[in-house]
Amino acid sequence: MNAPKRYLITSALPYANGLKHIGHLAGAYIPADIYVRYLRAQKRDVVFVCGSDEHGTAIPIQAMKEGTTAQAIIDKYHPIIEQNFKDLGVSFDIYHRTSSPLHHETAREFFTALNEKGDLEIKESEQYFDEETKTFLADRFIKGTCPNCGSDNAFGDQCEKCGKSLSPDELINPVSTLSGAKPVKKGTSHWYLPLNRHEDFLRKWILEEHKEDWRPTVVGQCKSWIDGGLMPRAVTRDLDWGIKVPGSDSKVLYVWFDAPIGYISATKQWAADKGKDWKPYWYSEDTKLVHFIGKDNIVFHCIIFPVMLKLNGNILPENVPANEFMNLEGDKMSTSRGWSIEMDDYINDWIKKENGGESLADVLRYYLTQIAPETKDSEFTWKGFQDANNSELVSIFGNFINRTFVLMHKLCAGKVPKFHNDIADDIDKKLMEDIKTASVKVTALLEEYKFRDAMFEVIDLARKGNQYMQKKEPWILVKTLNENPDNQKLIDNSLHLCLQLTANLAILINPFLPFTAKKMLYMMKVVEKMLDWENAGKLNLLSVGYNLRAPELLFRKIEDTEVEEQIAKLKAKSEALKAESKTLNVESVEPLALSVKPEIVFDDFAKIDLRVGTILTAEKVAKADKLLKLTVDLGFETRTIVSGIAFHFNPEDIIGKQVTVVINLAPRKMRGIESNGMILMAEDKSGKLHFVNPDNKVDDGSSVA
Repeated sequence: MNAPKRYLITSALPYANGLKHIGHLAGAYIPADIYVRYLRAQKRDVVFVCGSDEHGTAIPIQAMKEGTTAQAIIDKYHPIIEQNFKDLGVSFDIYHRTSSPLHHETAREFFTALNEKGDLEIKESEQYFDEETKTFLADRFIKGTCPNCGSDNAFGDQCEKCGKSLSPDELINPVSTLSGAKPVKKGTSHWYLPLNRHEDFLRKWILEEHKEDWRPTVVGQCKSWIDGGLMPRAVTRDLDWGIKVPGSDSKVLYVWFDAPIGYISATKQWAADKGKDWKPYWYSEDTKLVHFIGKDNIVFHCIIFPVMLKLNGNILPENVPANEFMNLEGDKMSTSRGWSIEMDDYINDWIKKENGGESLADVLRYYLTQIAPETKDSEFTWKGFQDANNSELVSIFGNFINRTFVLMHKLCAGKVPKFHNDIADDIDKKLMEDIKTASVKVTALLEEYKFRDAMFEVIDLARKGNQYMQKKEPWILVKTLNENPDNQKLIDNSLHLCLQLTANLAILINPFLPFTAKKMLYMMKVVEKMLDWENAGKLNLLSVGYNLRAPELLFRKIEDTEVEEQIAKLKAKSEALKAESKTLNVESVEPLALSVKPEIVFDDFAKIDLRVGTILTAEKVAKADKLLKLTVDLGFETRTIVSGIAFHFNPEDIIGKQVTVVINLAPRKMRGIESNGMILMAEDKSGKLHFVNPDNKVDDGSSVA
């Protein structure tokens, strides 16, 4: 391929159904940002697009959990995720939304174009249907037993415990998460993308043309799919939430047809905002398109979306550098199990707690790049995070910069000293050669998407700077300056080269640690233009006689107590989520429940004492998002009852409400609070809870018969 005229870089669109963790950050966003910052420093025409994926079943499922609407969920999480990326230095040119009118229009036009050309086909199929809610069930609305590991918490698309990809037909004893009823098979029709027609194209394009330059994981996964025989893939769904299929009121575009088109609509919006033409970025062969994703998205970005692009006349991705998964402290990272570090939590715990906290954003970027799962799964540990900071950023990189500036101010009056060529020795020449060589190596590695190795070369260059300074020992030379005036020239040479190395380190570290590079520019009193990549390897970046600012520490040590606190917090969060899950299961507020419980006799029912009570006070329980502590007047006494209804009601809105209470339930402690009773609730098909209360106000303590 000839040198590209322009670059279009994408990162996988994150679901706007909750906070995103650092595993997501390591997989698709930090690597992309490193590459984009490098391209910008190369002065290349590059656009970096991303945005929130706001359709699919993940959104309404979260809405049910929080007792709100799908629209409210995306409006809540979109701005949080966008700001999290900014705080961690991820520099999108646009962070768009698939709920935008422009995206809806673009996706519908894309579908219509393929449909009118006969590139889609309509097929009848049988799908699971919930007869109680009269709803065709998307994969995530079906739950059952995993055939692989036996877990009872497997969904129709994946087992949450073992991670195996599933289809609803593979589940043992499937039930609807909307009603708890056993679903039935019912006929429906959908539009399909016939991938089987394109096997020859995919085999040639991936397995021949990109066999050598794509990562083995990507090629291997694609080969497995192609060799297994591709099948037509549905591009529509029977859902309420999503982009309506043109000409149909009951169907929406499948999220994995709709979401990647979000890259196109984001480019359109960026171009409109900038007064540019978006089409060359998607139709011109001199554009290089690169998708940064995690390995769970390989099939969609390397098989399904490329077929869509080819049929629509768009360019194909030049590379899809997918990363493996990142584990956490010996276990799989999982938000649902509380075993994760959310970007938002890291920002609040580290960056926003102190002045100059941006350096701690760079510490996270550094460690995630150092352990990047480029070729195999990796693991984040808080101890590893601490070691990366203290042993490398503080002791090697930061130490070299600080020593250079301190000695320059102490021995050279705070100015860049002259370099005396006539006394340059082999040690000087070796460092000069190391600077030039490092820039060449880093460039080559970045072009090959080997970000971990590229960053190692930058740190290694700083290490060589420390070694050079130890050999030159300017602090020793100054002690005999009176007896040996020529020592000043030796001091000048060593600090001149150390300062030129500092300038080079700022250029080379910028794609990885942008906040650090900016701080180094401030200390050197130079403008951002110095970070242009064409300056890398040069030895005249800082002018002789130029005054530089006093040194500032680039990084601080991370203490053992800080790491211990984070590990304890992680474990506490996980245990709390387990406890809440058990509590909520007892109170039956989860949408998934058996539709009919085992038969009982009248005497069993007669044991239950149901009374009417009035809620006097309501408050949230600390560290338990789903629990409310209620004080209820039962007429003959006042009781404290803990109930898992916080996602459905604001405390202030339910004071004065009359409710039905089971008053002879054995007391139990929840979050250290003794609960004496249970509030009866009704749950509709969307998972929303409602009070069971009398039509008209009655005396508190009245029996319910």
